[in-house]
Formats: sequence, structure tokens, C-alpha cells
Amino acid sequence: MRQLTTPRRAERGLTLIELVASLAITTILLGMAAPFLFDTVANGQMREGGNLLLTETLNAQREAVKRNVTTRVAISGSDIQVLDMSQGADGTVVRSRRLAEGLSATTVNIDFNSRGAVLPLGTDVAVNLAKSGLVCSADLRCPGLRVDGGGGVRLCADQLSCP
Repeated sequence: MRQLTTPRRAERGLTLIELVASLAITTILLGMAAPFLFDTVANGQMREGGNLLLTETLNAQREAVKRNVTTRVAISGSDIQVLDMSQGADGTVVRSRRLAEGLSATTVNIDFNSRGAVLPLGTDVAVNLAKSGLVCSADLRCPGLRVDGGGGVRLCADQLSCP
């Protein structure tokens, strides 16, 4: 006589051992990736700060041409101001921005004449960006703003290789 058996259903879900093993593997992989993620975030902040420096410098140059007066971009640590210099030695604030927390730039004043050229004429200006607690390297690329004497403004992706 044959015995009737019911077919076994396939088991669903994970056992506790499988769950613990997958969590352990995930933790190990995240631990290995963490330094690279930190560099990526830091580089993103540096790039954003560099773009802010570039934008405000171009705004100062544009305001000088538009208003037909001397304008200044004043960079001091993490503060960036665009000033209309036609009303006196201190200037009138046109725009004011601030770099992200932990970022700072070389302290410098860049004056543009009504044609958009740097004053005094022929002066080259370099502004380097830094992040507190970190050193620029091949892994952490610190951008550099360069303004040439004729008024050309550019942002170098890495100040270490930027003339």
C-alpha cells in the first residue's frame, strides 16, 4: 500500500544566521568605503566653495562694467563681499555671501575698473581655498581662483597644479 504524503512547501524568509552574516558583510563593506565617501563629500564642499568664489568675482567684474565704477570683491576668511567703491574708501556693499562651514579663502581685495580689468592694471591675483583640519593633496583637491591682469577670471580644479 502506498503512503500518501503531502508535498512540502518551500520555506520563505531568512534564518537568523543568514541575517547576521549579511549584516556583518554589509558593515565590513561600509567600513572599507567610508574613507572614500569622506573624500568625496569634502571634495564636493571644496568645489562648491570654489564656484562661489568664482561667481562672486565675476559678479564684481560685471557690476564694475554695468555701473561704470570701480568695484571690489573683498575676501576675508569665509566672508565674500562685492563693494561699489565709488562712494568712498569703505565702499557700499552690493552683495555679501559666506563660504560653507569649515571653508576659508586667502584674504584679498580685488578691484575692477569700469572696463572689468584688475586694478592696479596688470596685477595677477591668486585666491586659494582651504578646509579646516585638512591638507590639500591628490585625494583632496583644493580649488584656486586666478584673476589675470587683463581681467580674465578662472577657477582651477586643483591649486597645486594651477599656475
